[in-house]
Amino acid sequence: MFELSVRAEFEAAHRIEGYMGKCSRLHGHSWTVEVCVAGSKTDKLGMVVDFKIIKGELRNFLKEFDHQYLNELPMFAKGCNPTAENIAKYIYEALEKKEAFQKNSQLRNVKVWESPKAAVVYSKDE
Repeated sequence: MFELSVRAEFEAAHRIEGYMGKCSRLHGHSWTVEVCVAGSKTDKLGMVVDFKIIKGELRNFLKEFDHQYLNELPMFAKGCNPTAENIAKYIYEALEKKEAFQKNSQLRNVKVWESPKAAVVYSKDE
């Protein structure tokens, strides 16, 4: 089995409503998102999926988050806090529907860092 990973970044602000501490106040992060794709078969070039395709899909998708106040985005506007956990799950569920992640591979997980020292990984329950 092969595993391919790519990373991309975005800048965004959020606040965790109901949290007892500093994170309840508006603050921002330089978020990093890593997507891991797995597959056992390669194409005639010897690739599971071209890194360029995965990078492009991830970068295009993250445009909706870049320089936004995440709490105001539709997916987080109705009582769903934009935590690293919820962001990772949202990205995973959106990307797994993309054709690029269904050809010879499957989306394994999405990892979201809100800082260089704090990250969460989301994968589908099996």
